[in-house]
Amino acid sequence: MSTAVKKQWPESQRHRPRPAWLLFARQCRATATMAATGQLGEGPLFLMDYLLRFLRVAVLLALWRIILSGKGEVSGMTLDGVLTYTLISEVFAEPLAGRTEIAWLLFQGDLGGRFLRPMGLVGQLVAETVGRWLVGLVLFSLPLLLLAPLLGVNSAPSSPIALGWFALSLVLAVAVGLAIDLCFGALAVAFHHNVYMVDRVRGGVTAVLSGAMLPLALLPGNLGNLFSFLPFAAMASAPLRIYTGTGPIGPLLVSQLVWAVLLWLLARWLWQVYRQKLAVHGG
Repeated sequence: MSTAVKKQWPESQRHRPRPAWLLFARQCRATATMAATGQLGEGPLFLMDYLLRFLRVAVLLALWRIILSGKGEVSGMTLDGVLTYTLISEVFAEPLAGRTEIAWLLFQGDLGGRFLRPMGLVGQLVAETVGRWLVGLVLFSLPLLLLAPLLGVNSAPSSPIALGWFALSLVLAVAVGLAIDLCFGALAVAFHHNVYMVDRVRGGVTAVLSGAMLPLALLPGNLGNLFSFLPFAAMASAPLRIYTGTGPIGPLLVSQLVWAVLLWLLARWLWQVYRQKLAVHGG
């Protein structure tokens, strides 16, 4: 830049530090971009995962048609509602799962080094996770929505208002899921358990109790009502019930907000207590 151009800028503007939020936003963008491009750089084999997920959706829809065909309304849900619930659950499967790379970092012994980076650990994990979600959004979620009519499913929300509340509920669901993931990571550090064992338990428990695999209302007995009070239901069941119009919007959002606050406080406390035990995992 020439001297003449430099003189046009006031001295205070030339040396003014950048706002912290702007620096953090740029760090998040760069981290998310690296995570997305890193996934794309794994070669064409990673596309097989998306092809298998398309097959999974087709199988699930076929099973629900066989199970609920001709039964009318079951536990407050019709066949069309269940099909929409299942499709949208798969479209937003990654955000609703709330999975980070914390288990893999613990297994590799790289998590401890993450605390030494200029960007906070939570910011790193969230930005990387969002970067991977963007790849899935382009390669799987959007194509699945476009193919919904061919699959015989109405992917539209129950109302335009429900769509708006669903967007807010989805953000809260992600917050709850990420907090739960960090809590499980901290517990793996605390009890020196095999990281993959803890991660598999976490995946199995959340898949069933969150309502991502099947609507909680269709569980036998009063299990659905019981599980709806657990924090896992705030991950998937709440936003999907809002989208399909099968649940009260206000109470569901309040429940998600409460669980998000409580779980993030718990995750913060767990990592403050057990951070020093990272050495056991090579951190």
